[in-house]
Amino acid sequence: MSRTDDFLKHITEGNITKGDFIPIGAAMLDGQTITGAHVKIPLKTLNRHGLIAGATGTGKTKSLQVLAENLSERGIPVLLMDIKGDLSGLAKPSPGHVKIDERMAQIGLPFEAKGFPVEMLTLSEQNGVRLRATVSEFGPVLLSRILDLNDTQAGIVAVIFQYCDNNKLPLLDLKDFKKILQYATDEGKDEFIEAYGRISTASTGAILRKIVELEQQGADLFFGETSFDVQDLLRIDENGQGYINIIRLTDIQDRPKLFSTFMLSLLAEIYSTFPEQGDSGRPELVIFIDEAHLIFDEASKALLNQIESIVKLIRSKGVGLYFVTQNPTDVPEEVLSQLGLKIQHALRAFTAKDRKAIKLTAQNYPDSEYYNTEDVLTSLGTGEALVSALDEKGRPTPLAATMMRAPMSRMDILTDDELKELLSTSKMVKKYNETIDRESAYELLNEKIAKAEADEAKEKAKKEQEALKKAKTSSSTRRRSTAMNPVVKVLTSATFIRSVFSILTKIMKK
Repeated sequence: MSRTDDFLKHITEGNITKGDFIPIGAAMLDGQTITGAHVKIPLKTLNRHGLIAGATGTGKTKSLQVLAENLSERGIPVLLMDIKGDLSGLAKPSPGHVKIDERMAQIGLPFEAKGFPVEMLTLSEQNGVRLRATVSEFGPVLLSRILDLNDTQAGIVAVIFQYCDNNKLPLLDLKDFKKILQYATDEGKDEFIEAYGRISTASTGAILRKIVELEQQGADLFFGETSFDVQDLLRIDENGQGYINIIRLTDIQDRPKLFSTFMLSLLAEIYSTFPEQGDSGRPELVIFIDEAHLIFDEASKALLNQIESIVKLIRSKGVGLYFVTQNPTDVPEEVLSQLGLKIQHALRAFTAKDRKAIKLTAQNYPDSEYYNTEDVLTSLGTGEALVSALDEKGRPTPLAATMMRAPMSRMDILTDDELKELLSTSKMVKKYNETIDRESAYELLNEKIAKAEADEAKEKAKKEQEALKKAKTSSSTRRRSTAMNPVVKVLTSATFIRSVFSILTKIMKK
């Protein structure tokens, strides 16, 4: 048996599946594609998370597109973070091309051009379904981690939430939270001291500054109502295809704090609301996080710990997380160790640091008698990738330098008119794009303060009136006490006294 036949058998036997799977391409040997040596990803393992990495222009986005459309085709909803703005073409079928036909013939898979059900979402003022969450939904622990607060400050946040719960003050947006912070050390100071002890103005000031920093990155648009229901990410269309939900993030590349805030809140909400899935054989939702380094670069240690915990736990809810980035070293080791699927496109070695990174990357893959992994990583062409997946028993499949299949959908973006047409038919836009600013902590506290000020003014006026009345009464009493009775005045006069003595003298002489 030739080396090629041995390799074909090695790949074929290592990719046997009993359940449904996604064929993502054909394995290559010595730079040549081996037709029929299909590399498969079992649906059962797609909640084990994954990584798509590679230098700019090597085909990461197209690999993401292939996975997303194949998941949708099998009725599995997808959530994509579109930082570069080049994924909207999933809604339209590929126009086809002779090179696509050649590629698919080499791989040994049929090609069908088709579009998929797409929903455009947004965190900012771009057109799309508005994504929002309330401050209350974040809760004190998550909000403290997002703001990178110390233990004392986090304790104050917990007290604030407790006070709002006890007094039925809804915390919906950031102005609600800022108002209650100011109230705790100003108008409501005595009330807080009595119930919870003294709250430091220095600590509340530090928290307010962190909130202002978050607001400057656009978080005031994210916090509020109508709050997004994560169950709406699980929709299936009338043809049984899962919706591909694309979050437009082209205008927040320079605002990583907002991006990490959103991602962590979304993952936390999914983890807390999705039921335990068990071993169902397929994921409920798959999330692709493009430019994943934006989450990790600006994240505090507390935030990283939270992300790592959710990555470890969320797969039990049937959710797969896939990080898309240029270099695997962009992802923390604790997260990288949890990833079952690795699709590694070419890396470029321009510096000593690059060569060191390639050597470290090569060590993340199983050994293979058919490849020198370090050499392969720098010699892959566009649309080719080194793939390591898990089989249905959780074991690594044979390492394969893979010719990746072409997307069935358009590899270009939607035109402005196509995007408007897509949004005009969206039921989700109508559901979430109305801004609601109902009565919440901000308004209720302002009413409470106004009422307290009015009551204080009334009490002050009442006391002033009572004091004035008392002063008048006292003055009148003094006048009455000093004005002599006319009879008394006559009886005590000198003339009356001399007359009395004169009469008494005359009587005594007789």
